[in-house]
Amino acid sequence: MLPRITDPTIWQKAELLMQPAFIRIIDNIRQQLDSSSWQGTYHDVLIWPSGITDETKIQVTQLLQAMETASPEQIEEIRATLHNLPIPHPGYHLHLQRQEHQVSLDLWDLCYQVCFVNYNREDQEEPKNSEVTIDSSLIDQLGNVDWHQLENKTKRLIQQAFADLPTMSQESE
Repeated sequence: MLPRITDPTIWQKAELLMQPAFIRIIDNIRQQLDSSSWQGTYHDVLIWPSGITDETKIQVTQLLQAMETASPEQIEEIRATLHNLPIPHPGYHLHLQRQEHQVSLDLWDLCYQVCFVNYNREDQEEPKNSEVTIDSSLIDQLGNVDWHQLENKTKRLIQQAFADLPTMSQESE
């Protein structure tokens, strides 16, 4: 679920942080994978709003694929149809595998955890919950990214994500 942001100031700060945070996440994952027995592969995924039926997902996916080869007239018809259907947003997952264990990490969710204070995906699914709060410690006094703080928070988050993976002792039980 995408973070709820309606305040333009928060939006600007989120835009400032998101790309650098995402890059630091990818780099810290690479570092963890280099010293880990886990194998990782990255995958583009579609993230659907909750409660969408499989039939609707198939219909939307087929329409989006049809747009790639459609004529200009057909594209307008497809857009009109899609206007009334839920549209997924793109996601990016890291699939980790070691022996029979498989784990998937949502990289955008990790990015939101870096950029926002106490970000929790489940909180964003409840309409009554308030907006996210930017982690202001990641922005220096001049309004720029504080790279040192960003790296430290990202490193802690990725180290914790890998620490939470099943261990060899859990596998042998």
